[in-house]
Amino acid sequence: MHKVSDSVRSTHVQDGAIVLDIQQGQIFNLNLVGSRILELLESGSTDEQIVGVIGREFNADIETVRKDLAEFLEELKARKLLDAAVPAGNFSVGASND
Repeated sequence: MHKVSDSVRSTHVQDGAIVLDIQQGQIFNLNLVGSRILELLESGSTDEQIVGVIGREFNADIETVRKDLAEFLEELKARKLLDAAVPAGNFSVGASND
C-alpha cells in the first residue's frame, strides 16, 4: 500500500487537481485521472482497487490502467510525493513488557 507524503496538500477540482508539496515548495497539476488516483491513494486504496475503479470510471482497459498506474506511482515517488510502500498487515504495535 502506498502513502501520500504528509507534506502534500491537494485540491481536487472538476478537471483535475492542484498538488502542493509544502516541504519542497513545489506545485503540480494533475489531470482528471491523476486526481482520481491521488484521491484513492489518500483514502488508502490498494493498487488493485485503484486499477478496478479507474477501469470502471474511465471505461479503460485494465492492463493499460495497471501499466499506467505503475508509471504514475513511480513518478510520484521520484517527486517525493509518496512515502515508501508499506506491505499490508506489516506494522508494529509498540514495545512489549516481556
